Amino acid sequence: MLDLTKIKHPAFLKELTIDELNVLANEIRQFLIGQLAETGGHLGSNLGVVELTIALHSEFNSPEDKILFDVGHQSYTHKILTGRAAEFKTLRHYKGLSGFLKRTESDHDIWEAGHSSTSLSAAMGMALARDLNKLSQYIVPLIGDGALTGGMALEALNHIGAEKIDLIVILNDNEMSIGHNVGAIHQALARMRSAGNYTKVKESLESLLLKVPGIGGLLADATMRMKDSMKYLMIPGILFEELGFTYFGPIDGHDIQMLKKHLSYAKKTKGPVLIHVITKKGKGYLPAENDNKDKWHGVGPYHIKSGEKIKGVNQSISWSKVVTEALIDQASKHPELVVITPAMILGSQLEAFAEKYPDRLFDVGIAEQHAATMAAGLATQGVKPFLSIYSSFLQRAYDQILHDICRTNLNVIIGIDRAGLVGADGETHQGVFDISFLRALPNIVIMMPKDENECRDMIETSMHYEAGPIAMRYPRGQAPNVLVREKSHLIPIGKWDVLTQGKDLTLLTFGNMVSVAKEAVRILASHDISVELVNARFIKPLDKNYLINLFQSERPILTIEEAVLAGGFGSSIMEFAEESNHSHVKIKRMGIPDYFIQHGDVKSLLDEVGLTATQIIKEAEQMLPTLKQRVRYNDK
Repeated sequence: MLDLTKIKHPAFLKELTIDELNVLANEIRQFLIGQLAETGGHLGSNLGVVELTIALHSEFNSPEDKILFDVGHQSYTHKILTGRAAEFKTLRHYKGLSGFLKRTESDHDIWEAGHSSTSLSAAMGMALARDLNKLSQYIVPLIGDGALTGGMALEALNHIGAEKIDLIVILNDNEMSIGHNVGAIHQALARMRSAGNYTKVKESLESLLLKVPGIGGLLADATMRMKDSMKYLMIPGILFEELGFTYFGPIDGHDIQMLKKHLSYAKKTKGPVLIHVITKKGKGYLPAENDNKDKWHGVGPYHIKSGEKIKGVNQSISWSKVVTEALIDQASKHPELVVITPAMILGSQLEAFAEKYPDRLFDVGIAEQHAATMAAGLATQGVKPFLSIYSSFLQRAYDQILHDICRTNLNVIIGIDRAGLVGADGETHQGVFDISFLRALPNIVIMMPKDENECRDMIETSMHYEAGPIAMRYPRGQAPNVLVREKSHLIPIGKWDVLTQGKDLTLLTFGNMVSVAKEAVRILASHDISVELVNARFIKPLDKNYLINLFQSERPILTIEEAVLAGGFGSSIMEFAEESNHSHVKIKRMGIPDYFIQHGDVKSLLDEVGLTATQIIKEAEQMLPTLKQRVRYNDK
């Protein structure tokens, strides 16, 4: 049995027979099942591409040849083959191995991405650079069928086909992204799968004709000229060949010998090639293979034998589920409410809404820009769309939010899921930028709840708000437990909530940071420091009446946000102080510093950036000179 931790470079694959490569595939699959049972991670997608990744590294010379993964969470076999198996115990842990590709981690990580649909554009850029530099390299982007619904991927296909550039595209078709794929492209791929192997039929026919005595060659030539007609019969909708690609497939993505054969064909073919590979998500692990709801896409630790997930003790409800329950409640009273999601029914826990109101939930696939502008179109006709979208995916639709929703002041509700630090998915998924890029836009309201009850209140408020777009941020993970689930009620737009009165210092914060600030306030109170804690639940507009009174009191102000400082909530307080001629008031800001936050558990990340009760007290010490003598606090 091969010790996978001893692998340093994929070149050894070229010396292995097909049987030995199949044995290696089995060993890698068992290694992944065992390791991810301890660390968690993206299991289903990685089990599905074991043979495909082995075949790619066997046929190409990485890193000289460029193998690009469209989303890095399917790169675990690639990491093993490029010398990182020994680090898998640290996978997605703080300061450990990234769960995605990372250029600083390995020379073999040519392209890093946490968002889909980017690999084809990047590959086109690399292919152009290769040709400009007169180099001899294969450029091989791997993209999933779900990612192919993204507009950027279609733009790249259009350009690659038009330029006739040498490029080998691997379409990994497993019929899933995070959940079942939707749309006409998905349906076209389904027809291709059912039509069988066009390449094999064409080759067999040509071979047969060449054997006809005397006229075989002429018939074969005629067949080649008839290829365009024949392909319409054999592959309905022959999408890729019409775009300028030579199409191979569909082929079994778990047959290494067949994969290597077609990769070898592709290497000899001029112009763009697309190899259509059929794989099975979760291949080799029955609980994941039999998962028709894709709950094995990204998982925490689990029991290998039973497939049962190892759950923590926290029994509180998730933020996403709170939002879904509130939407179901509002939908029963407001027939104009619909929900839009870009392929995240499962990720945003919208299954219950889909079951209750199947005709009022629209899954548009991985197409964030389309989702935003479609919401705008709905709003022009009196429909109330709730656009459910991760913070890190919302940035992909920034132009549409600005141009189509805010500029025209349409009544769209934007539910910003995974706002704040998300943990193990790392820098590509940290939801810390949306306040800064949304706050600059006229007309929009931005808010964030501190608990379940306030979340329901904000959705109730959103449904009754008719003055333009309104966005509600909510974090990943569990909402704080509430003693009593209150009946939802309207909140005056822009009105803040003073949680504790105080005369020495004022803390302005919102969302998850409210509980952190409460702990600091408790400690400071035990040392006779009177702190006013304000739940600034509306990030925009500000509660200007409250702020004017606060500025006039000349109390020092500390703002706290689980978001980037640059252009954030704290900046808006300082701007308003200057606008209202109170720039002399002492204001300090706490938040995410000016660098990308890596992966790790959220507590470690909060410690790293200083968003803790300990750091709040240290900041208070600097703002109140007499405080330092009285406080002796350490939360380690």
